[in-house]
Amino acid sequence: MSTSPRTLMRIHFHLPEPDPDLYEQLLAVITDVTPQVEAHPADFSADADLTGALRYWGQDAAGLVDVIRLRALALHGVPTSAGAGPSRMIAAMAAALAPTGSATIVANTPYDISAFLRPRPATALPGIGPAAARTLGRLGITSVGDIADTSLATLQRILGVAAGRQAHDRALGIDDRPIVPAAAPRSLSLSHRFDHDELDPDQHHRAVLGLTEQIGAALRDDRQVAQGLTLTVTYADRSQTTRTRSLAEATAHTPALAATARELLTSLGLQRARVRSLSLRAERLQPAETAVHQLTLGTEDDRARDLEAALDRARSRYRSGIVGSAAAYRHAS
Repeated sequence: MSTSPRTLMRIHFHLPEPDPDLYEQLLAVITDVTPQVEAHPADFSADADLTGALRYWGQDAAGLVDVIRLRALALHGVPTSAGAGPSRMIAAMAAALAPTGSATIVANTPYDISAFLRPRPATALPGIGPAAARTLGRLGITSVGDIADTSLATLQRILGVAAGRQAHDRALGIDDRPIVPAAAPRSLSLSHRFDHDELDPDQHHRAVLGLTEQIGAALRDDRQVAQGLTLTVTYADRSQTTRTRSLAEATAHTPALAATARELLTSLGLQRARVRSLSLRAERLQPAETAVHQLTLGTEDDRARDLEAALDRARSRYRSGIVGSAAAYRHAS
């Protein structure tokens, strides 16, 4: 039984600053066209399978990609760059060549696929890093076309069995990876509004630590971990400043969250600022079971986590009033 040729898209949203909420709205622009969307929040891009949507909307690939790009710009003011082709690899490579505000489309014919791939440098092929490219280059294999013209057995001797097979297939445009629909990891945000415009840095500090503790507890209750934090300060004149920082590892551990939150607060230099409110947002949440915790040689981290677990049990039994500020156990982290 024959299957319809695939048309896949990679789109990059060029946000002026990291904004997970806006990114989720931009993903909705794509899902209005096709439900087959896979989010890549690390670089605010996404993959989409347009195969069925082309028939539904009566468009070719270039037309449908332009519809999505124009909607992102018209509805949210966000420029994009995009690529489309018969595979995820070709779509991603095409998108990488497209300047902001444009799209690169590779038609699903052997000629067009070959004409697009063969002139590209070897490093443009996914899986060919600098070291592999240097090894191939010493043998005169410098382009994707050179890789395609090299026998599978030779590539496997040079790169290894698995890497050689992958390079051989991809140089010929073979990439059957499907789009796996997945929503962008959500975020969790909490705010503290002062009773009056607050000048005292100690009060700013206490408020941020309190927000950190609440977010950490909420993440642990929901069995989620965060990959970054964003701190937003609203001043007396209603202007705002925002800082975002990635965490060293995805975590819901309050002392680790607090350390990053303190760094964000310090970076803002609020010594004489009149602050009306503070908002802290945990970014790019993911299930806790998918996170990897780096083991430490000492026992301080273990003690802090044991204390945190005890506080969580107390909070669950007696409500949140039993648990003090994150500052109460920051020295254990």
